[in-house]
Amino acid sequence: MTAEYSAHHLQVLEGLEAVRKRPGMYIGSNGSPGLMHCLWEIIDNSVDEAVAGNGDRIDVVLRADGSVEVQDRGRGVPVDVEPRTGLTGVEVVYTKLHAGGKFGGGSYAASGGLHGVGASVVNALSERLDVEVDRDGKTYAMSFHRGEPGVFADDGEERPDAPFTPFEKNSELRITGKVAKGTTGTRVRYWADRQIFTKDAAFQYDELVTRARQTAFLVPGLEIVIRDERGADDPEVGVKETSYRFDGGLAEFVDFLSTDAPVTDTWRLEGTGNFTETVPTLQPDGSMRSTEVERECRVDIALRWGTGYDTITRSFVNIIATPKGGTHQQGFEQELTKQLRAEVEKNARRLKVGSDKLEKDDVLAGLTAVLNVSLPEPQFEGQTKEVLGTPAVRSIVAKVVREGMKARFASTKRDDKNQVSMLLEKVVSEMKARVSARAHKETQRRKNALESSSLPAKLIDCRENDVNNSELFIVEGDSALGTARQARDSEYQALFPIRGKILNTQKASIGDMLSNAECAALIQVVGAGSGRSFDIDAARYGKVIMMSDADVDGAHIRTLLLTLFYRYMRPLIEHGRVYAAVPPLHRVIVINPGSKPNETIYTYSDRELNALLAKLRKQGKKWHEPIQRYKGLGEMDADQLAETTMSRDGRLLRRVRMEDAEAAGHVFEMLMGNEVAPRREFIVQGAARLDKDAIDA
Repeated sequence: MTAEYSAHHLQVLEGLEAVRKRPGMYIGSNGSPGLMHCLWEIIDNSVDEAVAGNGDRIDVVLRADGSVEVQDRGRGVPVDVEPRTGLTGVEVVYTKLHAGGKFGGGSYAASGGLHGVGASVVNALSERLDVEVDRDGKTYAMSFHRGEPGVFADDGEERPDAPFTPFEKNSELRITGKVAKGTTGTRVRYWADRQIFTKDAAFQYDELVTRARQTAFLVPGLEIVIRDERGADDPEVGVKETSYRFDGGLAEFVDFLSTDAPVTDTWRLEGTGNFTETVPTLQPDGSMRSTEVERECRVDIALRWGTGYDTITRSFVNIIATPKGGTHQQGFEQELTKQLRAEVEKNARRLKVGSDKLEKDDVLAGLTAVLNVSLPEPQFEGQTKEVLGTPAVRSIVAKVVREGMKARFASTKRDDKNQVSMLLEKVVSEMKARVSARAHKETQRRKNALESSSLPAKLIDCRENDVNNSELFIVEGDSALGTARQARDSEYQALFPIRGKILNTQKASIGDMLSNAECAALIQVVGAGSGRSFDIDAARYGKVIMMSDADVDGAHIRTLLLTLFYRYMRPLIEHGRVYAAVPPLHRVIVINPGSKPNETIYTYSDRELNALLAKLRKQGKKWHEPIQRYKGLGEMDADQLAETTMSRDGRLLRRVRMEDAEAAGHVFEMLMGNEVAPRREFIVQGAARLDKDAIDA
């Protein structure tokens, strides 16, 4: 280090050098997320063409050699010479930062690309990038090596490590073929530069498919095809291909996202608004001048409420996802809360609201909504475009929501009136549940021996105060409770009996759930609240273990309990704190010769029993007949239950996991929801795989 610091120590990074030096500024990171961001910069250029009405198909191919190719049927990148730089349009787009057709020049009314750096950044971070453009009956081509135009000496196969010769004086846009008149489009193929990206950075097929499906919803009529050839040489993997095209738009997107039973149909709120802003405008002489321009913002919203309490919102600006929201989402949520609060106050006597006020969380509970706004040159926070910053959009979205909701509330159609009534009852029940949860939060905490306990009388609690070491067994029936009480370790094992099958909370409303004695008592025993107010840190037990009989009824009870946990105490499952006890099915007493004591072996399936008996026959050993087959927990004595199911030394527990919340939601709705047809279809399709001997009848 030196104390001297002068202008000689300053560095000026020209052009794409800045991108290679600080890639995180442009793509977020140099890992897999950054790699995916580069790919979506290229895809979004094709999407912008489709939104502008040019092209109805985009093909994305992940090739086995590590490259990726994106092909569209748009107008094609301009191939004529840009007058200010003297370069072809292709070279300008792929080598010059802040250059493109999306700065208000009239080429795009609204686009996701705004800064003119997407394609050039991808080029700078690629070891090799090839562009082919179909225009004017010809195919034009140009190649780049880490952002520099030139020619690769390919030997019949394109490779990023092929000898490369950069252009020295003038660049050349090659003509490589002919196409039919009227055929246009762009093909981009590139190899990410491993000098920039980490070794483990890879294209995520599932993430690509998810976003492709999302984009297809947002652009009705656009087909997006994703093809993954990376596993072509592996017979177990093979080539994967997925194609999406939807004509229903945002309404179809909402129906796809929602997993619970509907309270309302999918409502559409659409409208436009104008605003003015002062922006620098490029003049013919090359100077910039501040000019006041008028903008039009189009708003398209689809929303519906369901019986659940989860909120699923997706917001977009010019088809670009804004996962962290922004002014458009703020305007939507604030105005939606305001309109529903006013409608509830208008019907306060009928809804028995009292003095309580609706809050935003009450309104958003069970809401599935997709919001898309389209406007020229929106202001984002950073190149990653995760937050919209244009202030005027907030009031425009709020106006569309206000007019749309007022029209819905004022509708005289019977169906609309019924749906509005059900919606008001839902948000009010959410409000009452929140107020009730707040009022009873202290009583849901663990009580020590000197305090009076408000916990259910049938709870047989443990003495352990350390939550991480305590366990709650949910026991099926009073007969099993008596045995479990003798078998448990009272220091850290608590027991809570339930009577048969509890309420199916997938079908029931939140009010019905809270008024159900079994469900309310179970929520009180866990002690962490329910729904949005659930606090995992307040849970009174480290493990919640479902202990039911090893038969069909026992499996049904576990499913009902899991439905309750999934809908109203989901963090318990997400943190891996819900378990299912695995009691044995058989007890085999092996006869040992002489004075040696007999050996007791437990098995947990018919297959395991048959394997054990075959092994004993081979060893010449005998066993007591008949072999005991446990139909229920009540058939075990305390020692057997402790040894096989409750003692930490010998028991077997099955942890309940939820790797994919969206898939789990669809399964719960299919198995436990109101719609009978999907459940019947599932049963019919799976009937062939059912072993009739396994039915407990």
